[in-house]
Amino acid sequence: METTRHFTATVYVVADGATALHDHRRLGIRIPPGGHVDRDELPHETAIRECREETGLEATIIPTEDRRIEAETGRPLPRPRRQMLYDIDVHDGRVAHQHVDHIYYATVPSREIDPADGEVGVEGWRWYTREDLRASDVDDDVVALGREAISAARGR
Repeated sequence: METTRHFTATVYVVADGATALHDHRRLGIRIPPGGHVDRDELPHETAIRECREETGLEATIIPTEDRRIEAETGRPLPRPRRQMLYDIDVHDGRVAHQHVDHIYYATVPSREIDPADGEVGVEGWRWYTREDLRASDVDDDVVALGREAISAARGR
């Protein structure tokens, strides 16, 4: 069985010391905005688009502290804070489908969530502080990344 891999982007958005997570219908877990990278997109563009579609908020990516390298025919891209390889479909111990996830941290101007039609409604979203995350039953990786995103937003 061949493993299929898709590129995805996730964005932990932060406002007033908290990050937004929603109930993922199919997976049954709480996660931040994100989704598949479209053919004509770069991963950071996917993160911003998914945030806008899923929350109605305009995300501003928190830049990493990199020394920029300039090139005549190229330009630097916003670097993800993390990259994760997630097993999505596993059958009889064999991985059939994986997501190569580009994880960004961003700030948003408010906590006023207004999802696009067809997205999880506002009732499916919740804002988590660092303390809320620690005390939650959210998956460990989401807790760690969410807490890291909140810290990164404070450092701006």
